[in-house]
Amino acid sequence: MSAVAIDFETANERRDSACAVGLAWIEHGRVVRRETRLIRPPELRFAPGNIRIHGILPADVRDAPAFPEAIAPFLDDLRGRLLLAHNAPFDMGVLRASLAAWGQPVPAFASLCTLQVARRVFPDPAGCGLSKVAARLGIRFEHHDAGEDAYACAEIALAALRETGLDDLRTLAKRLALPIVTQAPGYHPNLEAAASTASRALLATRERKAAPDDALRFTMRGSTGNRYEVVLEEHALGPYLRCSCQAGRNRRRCRHVDAVVEGDVTDLLSGNFADVERLRRRLDGAEVGPVRARRVAAA
Repeated sequence: MSAVAIDFETANERRDSACAVGLAWIEHGRVVRRETRLIRPPELRFAPGNIRIHGILPADVRDAPAFPEAIAPFLDDLRGRLLLAHNAPFDMGVLRASLAAWGQPVPAFASLCTLQVARRVFPDPAGCGLSKVAARLGIRFEHHDAGEDAYACAEIALAALRETGLDDLRTLAKRLALPIVTQAPGYHPNLEAAASTASRALLATRERKAAPDDALRFTMRGSTGNRYEVVLEEHALGPYLRCSCQAGRNRRRCRHVDAVVEGDVTDLLSGNFADVERLRRRLDGAEVGPVRARRVAAA
């Protein structure tokens, strides 16, 4: 009996915005291999809610491979295999949408949802979310790390086999009257448009010429909910980030400037995510002069 558990983290609400993938291989009744890869999504637009869940920032994936390169080493292991995921419709949807967005054919595979398995084998009024089931079963892992989540998913499937006295996941699905969803190989029906959209988005974030620097301004939420403006200015010694908070007015570097420089958009209220990437390119460029790219003074 062999299977692969898979888990994706996404940058925003789009299914083709995968920013991490984790896999765990099951062979002969145990997890024999685990892998995690960061992925650069087609656009570096990270929703604050997604960042709060997985903690991945645009800066973390800026130099990561795009989806085709990240998933390529594992595609052969997915073809014809039984894929496991906790809330499989989400993860299978990310896999299909991301492959289609980059013009890649979707391989044939079958999938089984371990969330549905847990609801039948390990029911509990508290629910059957991944972390709750893992805690009840004594599975130790770091939630919302893609590789760790894939591992927990695999261990839940193995625990269900032990609980039911079975030795095969397809037999388990049949016993529980759960569907094994099959995916036929092929292309997304809107493949050409989807691939074009993904490539245009990536090129936009990597190659778009920056607008005038005085257009780079960001509204940030403070710790008490106040709104502060971070503005890029050009000084004699190089770029200068000014914040309207008390620390900024006192010519001290503040956490709002740090967040914008590091690409942390958790508290970005203005919603101009693309400008965060433009700022990064501006600070990394040779024209920055004596000011170090990632240690821009706030005063």
